[in-house]
Amino acid sequence: MTTRPAVARAAVILAAGKGERMKSPTPKVLHPVGGRPMLDHAIDAAQALGCQRVIVVVGEHSPAVRAHAAARLGEEAVAVQDPPLGTGHAVLAAKAGLAGFEGDVLVSYADTPLLTAEAVAPLFALRAAGADLAVLGFEAACPGAYGRLVLAGEDGLTRIVEAKDASPEELAIRACNSGVLVADASLLLDLLGRVTNRNAKGEYYLTDVVGLANEAGVSVRVAFAGEDEVAGVNSQAELAAVEAAFQARRRTELMAAGVTMTAPATVHLSWDTKIAAGVAVEPNVVFAPGVIVEAGAVIRAFSHLEGAIVRPGAIIGPYARLRPGADIGEGAHIGNFVEVKKVTVGAGAKANHLAYLGDGSVGARANIGAGTIFCNYDGFDKFETHIGEDAFIGSNTALVAPISVGRGAYTGSGSVITRPVAPDALALERGPQAEKPGWAAAFRLRKRRAKGLA
Repeated sequence: MTTRPAVARAAVILAAGKGERMKSPTPKVLHPVGGRPMLDHAIDAAQALGCQRVIVVVGEHSPAVRAHAAARLGEEAVAVQDPPLGTGHAVLAAKAGLAGFEGDVLVSYADTPLLTAEAVAPLFALRAAGADLAVLGFEAACPGAYGRLVLAGEDGLTRIVEAKDASPEELAIRACNSGVLVADASLLLDLLGRVTNRNAKGEYYLTDVVGLANEAGVSVRVAFAGEDEVAGVNSQAELAAVEAAFQARRRTELMAAGVTMTAPATVHLSWDTKIAAGVAVEPNVVFAPGVIVEAGAVIRAFSHLEGAIVRPGAIIGPYARLRPGADIGEGAHIGNFVEVKKVTVGAGAKANHLAYLGDGSVGARANIGAGTIFCNYDGFDKFETHIGEDAFIGSNTALVAPISVGRGAYTGSGSVITRPVAPDALALERGPQAEKPGWAAAFRLRKRRAKGLA
């Protein structure tokens, strides 16, 4: 085969299935894997492959999928398949979106979230090497109902046979069809125009283009990916299995990069979790989307992080919760049962237990006592609390925002602080302590007599 010059790339992502087996009001392709909708994983892969034009084929039955695709790619990137008449018909629904495009077209699926750009890249390599049509296959441990790839030579493909139509010899084949392919746009549309619906379901199958291509004498080649990489989702059980595979992959990548996990199977990661080498993650930690953890930090057990930044050497947890906007400074400590939301915590500051810090800032080296609350919400609006550097907030202090505590200031334990505190001052808000001598002894005697005990 001769090598062809680089050409433009486009992608058609099929997302029109009803997903009835999911038994969920959420459309199948909007179910998340690693905290990201499956459709977005497919779009990510296409864009990582350099596809300048991405078209998502949706069904008329799912306005939510259409809205999601349009919000990310624009209305012009959405094609509607109505009625649904098979995978070949679905690709043809994108014909208008491909108008004027000259180059290679990738056909992929919105319910295969583990399929990466790296796994698909060999198809474009086959095209560059002279193949007219390149198909992605996989070796199945249990081929079952998968379509079988009837190969010719090392990587030639003569046809795809569905399991229900296969002979005993063909059923023994373990090379299976993923459904993903790459072809020149004009060739693909020409072949699809020849596909018929003369089959039991009366549908137009994308797989028929392989046989038609061979009949036309064009070159059809196959590349292989791992079975887990092409795994599709059609049920909640399959979604859970794909999520488990995603988590295992991400943990392995992070540990290979130098992240310590003492019980990796209990750590839950998101698609965009960034953890630097030298970070230690203890058991049962959840990283929701939007988390960055920098070198030397420690994330202790049973902590939950979302939309947060943890700077070098900080210690989080155990049992801590970082919500969106939390920015924990270098060497700072956020301890057990402390919740931080939209607060910048300065270097070396400590909030070691039982506190809520919401909206504002905590200066470097400040100490937040147990039971401290940033009272940031009046039922309608949010207000900020700002704690100066080296300040000391006594236990069970309620700071009623908007408010500031100056550098080096103290608040007395049990205070409700409603006015700004000057630097280096002590703010107290308590009623005077009263004492009644002998009251407790008299009380106990009265109670014993009432019960006939004295």
